[in-house]
Amino acid sequence: MAETETLECITEHERILQEIESTDTACVGPTLRSIYDDQPNAHKRFMEKLDARIRNHDREIEKMCNFHHQGFVDAITELLKVRADAEKLMGQVTDTNRRLQEAGREVTAQTEEVIRCRIQQRNMATTVEKLQLCIPVLEMYSKLKEQLESKRYYAALKTMEQLEKVYIPRVSQYRFCQIMAENLPRLREEIKDISMSDLKDFLESIRKHSDKVGETAMRQAQQHRTFNSAVAKQASMGHYMKPVYSLSGQTHTHNGLMMDDTGDEEEADEEVLTAHDLVDFSPVYRCLHIYTVLGDRETFENYYRKQRKKQARLVLQPQANMHETVEGYRRYFNQIVGFFVVEDHILHATRGLVTRAFTDELWNMALSKIIAVLRTHSSYCNDPDLVLELKNLIVIFADTLQGYGFPVNRLFDLLFEVRDQYNETLLKKWALVFREIFELDNYSPIPVETEEEYKLVVSRFPFHDAEVEKQQDFPKKLPMSQSVPQIYTQVKEFIYASLKFSESLHRSSTEIDDMLRKSTNLLLTRTLSSCLQNLIKKPHIGLTELVQIIINTTHLEQACRYLEEFITNITNVSPETVHTTRLYGLSTFKDARHAAEGEIYTKLNQKIDEFIQLADYEWGMAESDGRASGYLMDLINFLRSTFQVFTHLPGKVAQTACMSACKHLSTSLMQMLLDTELKQVSMGAIQQFNLDVIQCELFASSEPVPGFQGDTLQLAFIDLRQLLDLFMVWDWSTYLADYGQPTSKYLRVNPATALALLEKMKDTSKKNNIFSQFRKNDRDKQKLIETVVRQLRSLVNGMSS
Repeated sequence: MAETETLECITEHERILQEIESTDTACVGPTLRSIYDDQPNAHKRFMEKLDARIRNHDREIEKMCNFHHQGFVDAITELLKVRADAEKLMGQVTDTNRRLQEAGREVTAQTEEVIRCRIQQRNMATTVEKLQLCIPVLEMYSKLKEQLESKRYYAALKTMEQLEKVYIPRVSQYRFCQIMAENLPRLREEIKDISMSDLKDFLESIRKHSDKVGETAMRQAQQHRTFNSAVAKQASMGHYMKPVYSLSGQTHTHNGLMMDDTGDEEEADEEVLTAHDLVDFSPVYRCLHIYTVLGDRETFENYYRKQRKKQARLVLQPQANMHETVEGYRRYFNQIVGFFVVEDHILHATRGLVTRAFTDELWNMALSKIIAVLRTHSSYCNDPDLVLELKNLIVIFADTLQGYGFPVNRLFDLLFEVRDQYNETLLKKWALVFREIFELDNYSPIPVETEEEYKLVVSRFPFHDAEVEKQQDFPKKLPMSQSVPQIYTQVKEFIYASLKFSESLHRSSTEIDDMLRKSTNLLLTRTLSSCLQNLIKKPHIGLTELVQIIINTTHLEQACRYLEEFITNITNVSPETVHTTRLYGLSTFKDARHAAEGEIYTKLNQKIDEFIQLADYEWGMAESDGRASGYLMDLINFLRSTFQVFTHLPGKVAQTACMSACKHLSTSLMQMLLDTELKQVSMGAIQQFNLDVIQCELFASSEPVPGFQGDTLQLAFIDLRQLLDLFMVWDWSTYLADYGQPTSKYLRVNPATALALLEKMKDTSKKNNIFSQFRKNDRDKQKLIETVVRQLRSLVNGMSS
């Protein structure tokens, strides 16, 4: 065991020694530590081993030195030999070096200068290279400043874009480029603000100038319509077609020749006007491009549309006194047309700033407002000329906007309402004309002194009378008064005035004919009829005037067919056409004539009442005067002279007037006799009353108006005659016996009437009572009267039951 351990220890020491010999000195520590970590006293044995190894190496070194010593000595000897040569060489080298240093000192200086120049050259090249990168940036930035100063904002935005994407990234390491990059967003906002300010100025400008734009557009539309009319007239002449200018820049064609006021043809070579000629749209284009480049187009579009909507509402707001003059309407229309002409131009010149849907929405809103405004303001207008000018403006307004693609059917529908308003103003105007004609009329036949005067009257009124035409000699008298041809002429003037409104309404001849006939019917049935009715009712119109009015209405009624022919000649529409409206003049004049006839009857009765009020009977008189009363003779003379005037009236009118007068006279006399305030009547008064009735009967039998058959007119007094005969003859027995029989002699005497008159006659309490003598002389007669009274009362009571 001891040997084994000793052998292992020796082997271990050998390994450690080999490791110490082969290992770096810095790593020897762990190896040596392992010696002390092993068995105790092992380091002593290791030291012994180490000493043995050292001695072994020393012997090997010594052997090697001994082997090489002679060679070393030889080498030293050789070195000593070359030492002197080396020192000599060293001196030569030192001298050569000195002389070389002296000779190269200038070269060194020049070389250093060259090196310094080369460094400067390199620096300059680098600087130039960097400047070449920076100069385009600076030039672009300078260009940007110039563009901003010259207000070329769209180009400035493009320059900014190039700076950001191309130039600045190349030299982004420099401070000035960073400042530029930071400054560009601020410049963009400034450009946005400036362009928006320009847009606001533009919007304000077009609001002020839309009147001029609209005026030009409407004038061109009117000229275009005039040219179209010229084309229609000159179609057979084969002229070439030439474009017509328009504000929208769209071309139409018309005949290259136009007619001036003298009828000469001249070239329509006026300057072509467009919206660009009147409005500078560059702010809109510029602002649109700017916002598009900045990616904020939607904001710009919304702002523009919102502002234009506000302006549209302002434009559509009329002035309070617009209805007073045509200029007020013209300015209103010009502003609206100008607004939509600008919008139409923007629609076609820009892509999407406004859309057709947006302009249609604006137009529909505007159209509703325009119609409401025109409907309101036209209702205030009482001047037909102003209404007609308004209609012409509406037509031009509609034609203008229709040329730009806006639907205007509702405007033409509105014209029908305006037409009604126009007709109303015409009717009011002609009502004044008719009243003036009636007031100035003398209501007497027209005297014609010469044939020229006769032709003049006939040229104004279609008068045809065989009897008047047969009269060869002058002077003549035409049956109607001066108002008849004047009324006829004014009706024709009214038709012309009404026709003026129908022009340019794009309506067929049939529709125009229908409108003319309806408006003429209104004139006849409402205006003229009302004037005639008012005329007839006027208190200063007497019987003579009423007779002349009847004659006048008869002639006007006969002239109605000529009015229909007049309308037919204007419209070229046959009266046989289906649904053609007929003139109602016949009924108008018939109604007026009937009213005049009724007024004649009324005035006659009033005149009779005036004469009746002059009656002054002495109801208690003993005997009559033997002659008729003076008031009654005056009344009969008045009736005779009046009925002589009726000779020009139609037969039935005169007969009816005469019969009405006689009946009213008979009724008035009967009422006078039976008046409740009349308490007593003497036989003398009855006799006097009988004389007056006889005069009435004589007047009736004298045929004051021809045409009555037999004693028809006398029958108006039959009630009075039978009553008076009953009391004059005192034939009570016959009356009472035949009462109720168709053949009774006193068939027209009512028991109540007879009783009332008999009661007035039997009162004996008054002086001079008719029965005073009979009581004295014949009491049987008194008893008979009382008996008759009782029988009459029984008849009256029987009738009432």
